[in-house]
Amino acid sequence: MKQVTGRDGLVSIIVPVYNVKKYILETIKCVRRQTYEDWELLLVEDGSTDGTAQLLEVYVAETGDKRIRLIVSGVNEGAARARNRGLSEAAGRYIAYLDADDLWEPVKLERELAFMLRRRAAFAFTGYEFADENGRGMGRIVHVPERLTYRQALKNTTIFTTTVMFDTMLIPRELLLMPEVKSEDTALWWKVLRRGYVAYGLDENLVKYRRPGKSLSSNKLEAMRRIWNLYRRVEGLGVLASAWNFCFWAARAVLRRV
Repeated sequence: MKQVTGRDGLVSIIVPVYNVKKYILETIKCVRRQTYEDWELLLVEDGSTDGTAQLLEVYVAETGDKRIRLIVSGVNEGAARARNRGLSEAAGRYIAYLDADDLWEPVKLERELAFMLRRRAAFAFTGYEFADENGRGMGRIVHVPERLTYRQALKNTTIFTTTVMFDTMLIPRELLLMPEVKSEDTALWWKVLRRGYVAYGLDENLVKYRRPGKSLSSNKLEAMRRIWNLYRRVEGLGVLASAWNFCFWAARAVLRRV
């Protein structure tokens, strides 16, 4: 990827969109309610078959909000490629991720950006709350550590995609390309941290993580398989090292959900 200097102060919000007609407008509205207004919203429509693309075309035209950009791929290629497509078209200095069914508190961008500037952080993430299918908080708030290095992150996958922000003045854009593997988001965090960067945690509940009953993330057995695959095939860890880190990951994953 050609290195691009993003506009200072502009936050590019990348949203992969696939069959989320039920949720996407609420997600867009949470962005439009942000107290920090210097943002662009990149909706990467990834070949939806439920009418999401048509809904977005009408909505974007009706709002007339020039900060919202609809990028239509026409073919379902997966979340990693969708996010990478958004990254290639992002005009901002800051890159933020938002999943198409999650929600931000109105002060999310303002608080996280101020935190990054204060800490001079290239990579930041925040706390979040589990929400039901209707986006209502369930009172289960995930607190985050002050910082995570690569070795610490192998044992602690607290970093949640919808809370992440990167500063491309401090970290190369090409490093932010998501690997095309399952759990591509965690694979990206590890890839960045492996290069010596540190992830700084803002321990404030600024995000609602909606968990529909049939979501991939709610399938615990599949999640375990994906993380194990990352240890062994992506990170190249041996069986013993993988098992050691996996035990810590599993314990923390359980604690986040009780």
